[in-house]
Amino acid sequence: MKMISIGNQLKNASQISLGCMRISDLSPKDADYLIRTAIDEGINFFDHADIYGGGKSETIFSNTIKHTPSLREDMLIQTKCGIRKGFFDFSKEHIVKSVDQSLKRLGTDYIDVLLLHRPDTLIEPEEVADAFEELYQSGKVRHFGVSNQNPMQMELLSKFTKQKLIANQLQFSIMHSGMIDCGINVNMLVDAGIDRDGSILDYCRLNDITIQAWSPFQYGFFEGVFLDNDKFPELNKVIDRIAKEQGVTNSAIATAWIMRHPANIQPIVGTTNPNRLKDICQASNVSLSREEWYEIYRAAGNILP
Repeated sequence: MKMISIGNQLKNASQISLGCMRISDLSPKDADYLIRTAIDEGINFFDHADIYGGGKSETIFSNTIKHTPSLREDMLIQTKCGIRKGFFDFSKEHIVKSVDQSLKRLGTDYIDVLLLHRPDTLIEPEEVADAFEELYQSGKVRHFGVSNQNPMQMELLSKFTKQKLIANQLQFSIMHSGMIDCGINVNMLVDAGIDRDGSILDYCRLNDITIQAWSPFQYGFFEGVFLDNDKFPELNKVIDRIAKEQGVTNSAIATAWIMRHPANIQPIVGTTNPNRLKDICQASNVSLSREEWYEIYRAAGNILP
C-alpha cells in the first residue's frame, strides 16, 4: 500500500481508507476480521462518524483496539460530527460533546482527524474555532477538516481557526465526477460545464487540502453501484478489459481511476467484505495511463469538448 500525506501535515497515511459506516451491521468477530484484513493489506487510515450506526460502528471498532492495544499506535483514526436528527449542529457545545463521546466509544485518548460533517448554515465560525482550540490543546484531536464544503465555506472557517483544515470529504467516482467535469468544460454551454462546487478541486490543490472520495463506486446519491451494472454496459466493458490487462479486478480499476488524478485523492471504501477489500487494495499497485484514464471517463458517458 502506498502512503500519502493528508493536507501536507499528517504523514504516512494509507492511500486507501476503510470507511466504517457499515461495520455496525457486522458481528464483533466479523468486524475484527475486516479491520485486521485492512491492516494486513496496508490500510492504516480508518474513517468514522458519530452517527454511523448510532455510534455502534465506533464501539464495534474499539473491540479490535482492546484486543491488541498496540494497534492504535499504527492507526490513523478519523471521525466526524455535526449531523443531528433533522438538523446540523456546529455549536461548540455539540462538537466538544461529540468528540468526548466518540473517544469513549472508540476506546482511545485522541482522534487523529476530526471532520465537520456537511455544512451547517447556522455556523458561527468563532464558536467552531473555540471548540477546535480546546480539543487541540487538550490533545483530544490532532488535525481538523470538513466534508462536503465549498471554498468560501472553508475560507470563512479558516479565517477564525488556528488549525489548518487538512481534508475535505466529497462524493466522487467515475459516475459522480462533477468536480472535474466543470474544469474540462470551461466556457462551454453544456450541463457538464456548470460549476456546482466553487472549483473545490482546484481550491483544495492550491491549499494543500486532501480530498477524500466517499462512495467511490456509487452513481447518483446512494442509487447503487455502477460496477457490474447492466445500466452501464460500455463503462463496464472498458473497465473489465483494462482490469484483465492489468491482472486485477474491476473494483481495483475504479479505485485506481480516482487515485490517478494528481490531486492525490484518498478513496474512502466502505465494503464489509474482506475479499472485496483485498481486491480494492490492488489499486495501489495499478498505474493507469492518461489514455486509459480518459477512455474510462468517456465510457462513463462524458463527452470531451
